[in-house]
Amino acid sequence: MSDAEFTAPKVRGVPFQAGEDSRRAAGRPKGSRNALGEDFLKALHADFTANGEAAIQSMRAEKPAEYVKVIASILPKELNVKIDPIEELTDDELIHRLHALRIAYNAVAGRAGEAGNGTQQTIEHAEAVALPALH
Repeated sequence: MSDAEFTAPKVRGVPFQAGEDSRRAAGRPKGSRNALGEDFLKALHADFTANGEAAIQSMRAEKPAEYVKVIASILPKELNVKIDPIEELTDDELIHRLHALRIAYNAVAGRAGEAGNGTQQTIEHAEAVALPALH
């Protein structure tokens, strides 16, 4: 018989158990991987608390392009800004525009004298009122 028949096959893919590998007899200490990161974040937080505002002001004054890049990097990727001209109007402006719309509607519908409040206004008055573009 050859030597190959008497040797046990090598098991591959089985990790060392704690204490089996002489290089790390007890394995990695719990939390050691996170300790460095936590210490770094604590130091960074302490430094920013003490000097952050001054650093931001200095960056704004000395490197405005970098300052804007930092601001842009913390904004959401998609910024949905809706500007509704109606929301910016006062109550009086809204009432005035609604009245102008009623005049225009009545003129188109053939009821020019029915503008409301007993007034006799024409479509020319309604056209003179600047209405916001509605999208």
